[in-house]
Formats: sequence, C-alpha cells, structure tokens
Amino acid sequence: MQPAESPGFLLWHATLRWQRGIATALAPLDLTHVQFVLLACTWWLNGQGEHPNQLALARQAGTDVKMTSQVLRTLEGKGLVEREVDPADTRAKRLRVTAAGAELAPRAIAAVEQVDAEFFRPVPVDQALSLLGRLAHPES
Repeated sequence: MQPAESPGFLLWHATLRWQRGIATALAPLDLTHVQFVLLACTWWLNGQGEHPNQLALARQAGTDVKMTSQVLRTLEGKGLVEREVDPADTRAKRLRVTAAGAELAPRAIAAVEQVDAEFFRPVPVDQALSLLGRLAHPES
C-alpha cells in the first residue's frame, strides 16, 4: 500500500496542515492551540451559568487533567482565567474567565472558525461534521 492510500497517513498530514493554520491564526492573540481550547471551553461553560472545576473542563475539552492544570496556570498568569477554591470542596478549583478572557475568547473563536471554514471548504459542512462526529465519538 502506498502512503496516499492510507487513511491514517492522510489524516495525519491533514491534521498537521490544519494545526499550522490554527497556530498561525492564534499567534497574534498570544495563545497556543491548547490555551485557546481551554479558554474557549471555560468561556462557553461560564456563559451556560457553569463554573467548572479543572476536571470538568478537562472532560469538556478532551484534555489530560494534569496538562489542563498546567495550561490553566498559564492562562491565569496572562490574566485570562481565575481559579477560585470551591467552597464545597477545598481541593477543587472553580474556573471563571476574567474580563480580559471574555473579550479575547470570542475573537479567538472567530479566528479559529475562519481557519476551519477555509480548511474544510472542499467538503460540505454536514458531511465533515458527520464524519468527524463518527470518528470522535464512535460509541454514539
């Protein structure tokens, strides 16, 4: 089998190209891709009236819990997220996007959505979402 006949190999190359586009779009906003994902997920959850702890955020984002904690410290250092002790469980930290984070998140989301629109332009959106949904959540 040739590499061009391997779905995994092609997916690897497509993912690398997509990630380069995301990194380029987020660089002017001083965010890495994982910082963006965690900021955007926190912002979205806060908008739903939730103040998730780090474990809930990691589950929402699909990230490793330890790495999530490390990246949240970076976002906190940038003044984009606050971690507050959960009164119900003093070992847990509740997350809240700051005013600066709430201003940056929608701009970053728009930048990423633009990259997505350009990257996925050759594929009808409903087909892309269906395929990616089946690959991401095969148990559904």
